[in-house]
Amino acid sequence: MTSHPLDTPAHAALTGPHAHLAQQHGTALRYDPGLIPFACIDPSAPEDLTALAKPGDLAVFLQKAPVATPPGFDETLRAMGVQLTCRTLPPAPDDPRITPLGSEDAAEMLTLAEATKPGPFTLRALELGPFWGVRQDGKLIAMAGTRMSAPGFAEISGVCTAPEARGQGLARSLSAHVAHQIAMSGDMPFLHAFASNPAAIKLYESLGFAIRAELPCAIFTRR
Repeated sequence: MTSHPLDTPAHAALTGPHAHLAQQHGTALRYDPGLIPFACIDPSAPEDLTALAKPGDLAVFLQKAPVATPPGFDETLRAMGVQLTCRTLPPAPDDPRITPLGSEDAAEMLTLAEATKPGPFTLRALELGPFWGVRQDGKLIAMAGTRMSAPGFAEISGVCTAPEARGQGLARSLSAHVAHQIAMSGDMPFLHAFASNPAAIKLYESLGFAIRAELPCAIFTRR
């Protein structure tokens, strides 16, 4: 059976639309950890990643094939994730507050991400793809954007809302907005969530997404 490109989304991205961002040694591929710490390896050759990494580097794996702890790394986390693809495009949100974010917003985006923990996020997130946000009284209170891009697919990521602004449906509106932007470019939106987060999964299913696969998540730190 032929594997689906999203079974290893980092590989599909780093050998496709994000090839210019790839660092490689043998079978190991990764983004610059200062950009985002996603990596992928052939499970039979985990040592290939060791040559790429320096002490303190994080390596985040999200792939269907199980990954053993690479030599010279410590395991930080193992958890089950789910990958959802958009089967029915949700209605486009009618919210004039949703505006594009740019490099001048990067520091505030990082502050919001650090406060809400939407997943791996760095000051350079905009190098991966566009983001949109909502402000209240001049303060960024919610955002969402794109992360990994594979041929025919683009990932919605960084969806987060400041604690004081929750309950307004901002995550829903922003996710729908990003899904429409991706679809307008000709790609299918996809995203990830932890299997232990049923509230997030329920939100995305209500937006027309459906679980395509379970993908184990593993995070390692280079000694």
